[in-house]
Amino acid sequence: MLQTMPSTPARRRPRMRLAAAVAVVVLMMSGCAGSAGPLAEGMPAGDLTGDFFTHDPALVAGKDGEPWFVYSTGNGDVADGNIQIRRSTDGHNWEYAGEVWKQKPAWLTAAVPGVHNLWAPELYEHDGTWYLYYSASTFGKNLSVIALATNTALDPADPAYEWVDRGQVISSKGERFNAIDPGIAEDENGTPWMTFGSFWTGIQLVQLQWPTGLRADNAEPLRLADRKAPPNAIEAPYILPHDGAYYLFFSRDFCCRGLESTYNIAVGKADRITGPYLDADGKALLDGGGTPVLASDGGRTGPGGQSVSGDTLAFHYYAEELDGGFRLGLLHLEWKDGWPTASWGRN
Repeated sequence: MLQTMPSTPARRRPRMRLAAAVAVVVLMMSGCAGSAGPLAEGMPAGDLTGDFFTHDPALVAGKDGEPWFVYSTGNGDVADGNIQIRRSTDGHNWEYAGEVWKQKPAWLTAAVPGVHNLWAPELYEHDGTWYLYYSASTFGKNLSVIALATNTALDPADPAYEWVDRGQVISSKGERFNAIDPGIAEDENGTPWMTFGSFWTGIQLVQLQWPTGLRADNAEPLRLADRKAPPNAIEAPYILPHDGAYYLFFSRDFCCRGLESTYNIAVGKADRITGPYLDADGKALLDGGGTPVLASDGGRTGPGGQSVSGDTLAFHYYAEELDGGFRLGLLHLEWKDGWPTASWGRN
């Protein structure tokens, strides 16, 4: 049965970036200097400095001295809130680097009436091209679109930097799912797939095609995960291939309530990208299963909206030291007995 509108709109209630006086707040870190590379095991998510005020981060961790990038949900209080960009030379100190466009593609307004802000980006590199997937939606409705742009550079300072609009990937107009929160992964044959979904009928998967990065001809979405209880509070899927298996990360419960948020990150595992996905106890994700990865801890509340780059788990959470404001968290992703886990580390 088609669900009614969730009593709390699904996830995306990004607030405007904190005022400049707050943006210079520095959470001092110890022992975190050095060249770009994987975050040190046990490093606390709060040990970041600079402008780390992001929601729904898509992380690209720098390798061999290359810069790190986080693309994130736009500014919800601006009429043309575009995908935001932040840059770091070491994964620890972050600076604001601009937005993807000065104005979002005009066709989005016709496709999703009332849309202002762009949400939940995903970055994926294939054959020298960066594919940027992002969501256009409005709160509490599933008239949503996932769109695509391509570029050969991530840094706005790069002379080659220019995002080219490639149009719609999938729409949920008239559908029972919600076309937001894209995440991209390739199967063992190099075929690209996009997982997506929020509340409504849960997490979906649809086949894409290279080199366009768009939906494969006649490809229909498959269902991967469901809470099996109204309002089906599950979203932000992200598939990570690892050691011959596929791990479906997702956020569950409620985001965007500051220190009252109940968001948390869980995961399931499958032998094939199309599933079925089970948790560590053997319960199907389609039947409400999920193995915990990261939950609230003390003054660090509601982690979710995650992505993974290398051995680094990126997410947002709500911080007591920011009076409930949202911020970026980065943690070393560990593996134990074939399952991923992350720890907040020291305070």
